[in-house]
Amino acid sequence: MFKLFKYIVISSALLPLPALAAPGDDAEDKRDEVVVTATGVEQPASEVGQAITILDRQLIEQRQIAVLSDLLSQTPGVTVTRNGSVGGFTGVRIRGAEAEQTLVLIDGVRVNDPSSPGGGFDFGNLLTSTIERVEVLRGPNSVPWGSRAIGGVINIITDKPGQALSARAQIEGGEAGTVFGTAAIRGGTGPIRASLSGGYYKTDGISSAAIGTERDGFRQYGVSGRVTADLASNVQLDLRTYYANGRTMLDGFPAPRFTLADTPEYSTAKEIYGYAGLNVQLFEGRFRNRLAFNIADINRDNFASPTAPTPAFVGRGRTERYEYQGDFELSKALRAVFGAEHEESRFADARNRYRTGITSGFAQLIAKPLAPLTLTGGIRYDAHRDFGNRLTFGADAVLALASGTTIRGSYGEGFKAPTLFQLFSAFGNRTLRPETATSFDVGVAQRFLNGRAGLSVTYFNRRIRNQIDFDLATFTYSNIVRTRADGVEVELRLNPIDALTVTGAYSFINSRNQSPGANFGRELARRPRQTLSTNIDYRLPFGLALGGTVQIVGDSFDDAGNRTRLDGYALVGARAEMPVGQRLALYARVENLTDERYQVVNGYGTFGRTAYAGVRVTLP
Repeated sequence: MFKLFKYIVISSALLPLPALAAPGDDAEDKRDEVVVTATGVEQPASEVGQAITILDRQLIEQRQIAVLSDLLSQTPGVTVTRNGSVGGFTGVRIRGAEAEQTLVLIDGVRVNDPSSPGGGFDFGNLLTSTIERVEVLRGPNSVPWGSRAIGGVINIITDKPGQALSARAQIEGGEAGTVFGTAAIRGGTGPIRASLSGGYYKTDGISSAAIGTERDGFRQYGVSGRVTADLASNVQLDLRTYYANGRTMLDGFPAPRFTLADTPEYSTAKEIYGYAGLNVQLFEGRFRNRLAFNIADINRDNFASPTAPTPAFVGRGRTERYEYQGDFELSKALRAVFGAEHEESRFADARNRYRTGITSGFAQLIAKPLAPLTLTGGIRYDAHRDFGNRLTFGADAVLALASGTTIRGSYGEGFKAPTLFQLFSAFGNRTLRPETATSFDVGVAQRFLNGRAGLSVTYFNRRIRNQIDFDLATFTYSNIVRTRADGVEVELRLNPIDALTVTGAYSFINSRNQSPGANFGRELARRPRQTLSTNIDYRLPFGLALGGTVQIVGDSFDDAGNRTRLDGYALVGARAEMPVGQRLALYARVENLTDERYQVVNGYGTFGRTAYAGVRVTLP
């Protein structure tokens, strides 16, 4: 408790203490934001019974975030681990689920990598340069999104096309030779609108091995583009693409000790995602149809050294999806969302190639029997080529009262087939069974002070059967019979005056192995039970913005047997931004202000105190 108090005091001291004024009746009541991740179609957040957090471009720039996982780590219910330096494998776990049980979408394309062991997405390669908005849905949501959505869904939306011409750019530099630059432009003429954004990131990094001295650098450049064209008053063409090219220096386990240490290894990753869709509206816009094809292609190579003529590991993952979605407003109180999909996935290494497929159909009803009450229920049918047929259900309800009280609850099921790597690689096991999950949560949110304050509390409970893990005894993948997780998420937002914003997120996550045997009842690896993040931002009358962040992460274990403890830690950051005119802003930040020494993965290094500064331009 003293440690918590100490770091809150430090972060608060970074800011001046303004006189708090009681907000009047004219306090701004924020617009009800539209989300798409809950059901796959746009709907107001007040009609969603599931727990969703929205992270937008304004927040990314306010907190000066370059790597998206740094922002996700401040989200309730989310924990992040990274293997060493920037660019190292970064796993994002939602509510104690495995990182590979998080479904990730970029502009509607499922980007989980079929060539990775668990079919997960490596957030180490994902920068914020092209991102406009992120929706984080916590809990299973397989009805609209299908396999892999066991822990939750992270939906990433890049810069959208616009009619008016606008542009933004920024460049920053800092510790370890770090350079980060971004640029974006959007505009339209007549029926065509387009956006183009890109980014470049380079750093010398730190040694990924905690005992090492050789820096492990990271370099990435990427671009995203979107085009929409109105072919008729009710027909629209939608094209999207995303490309990233990264190179990461690695540390390994050299002979004769075979412990993590400096090595000259490095990896390369080339990712390309594409989407082509046709949107057709019928019956005066009440019946919306979407027909789409999307593709995700990921190439990964690991080299033993810069002089190695051929890679030591080759991973080729490719997913192709064909989709139809219908969204029919049957009446003002009833809406039907339904669709059909077919997905083909393949994985190839240096010697072999494997593939599988799944065909699915789903239907959801969204009903509003009363003005403040929204009920949603759905069912999904999956026909997997290798694992047969599967039905999953989901339902949620939300009561949004005029008093500012919102009560919500949801039930969800998840289904995840073993990956091609888990089945057919050198470590594969062809007897694996699919992972399944059931989950429910209940929550209440209350707005105070004319919308200037809000508090949200959510309880969740999830059970997973046949969870897949790597068995060190056999050096193959195997099914852990079952795991469970439950906990509480708390979100707080205060905006007592226009110049001051305080946000907080607290999570208690109790995730345990429920398999009979030596590890029964033990905590799942790398899942801290408690996390807390607090952000304070204040803008002075002459424009200078000051901010501070405190993140506190509790103890966890690095192994399934709970023999290797990872001590908890606290990180403090400070930031400032000064506008110069209406279009230009100078900014700077210090991360890990107290130079905390900590580890999130045993044996891997983490950054000490670092400082960065940059300039941001927006037009018009």
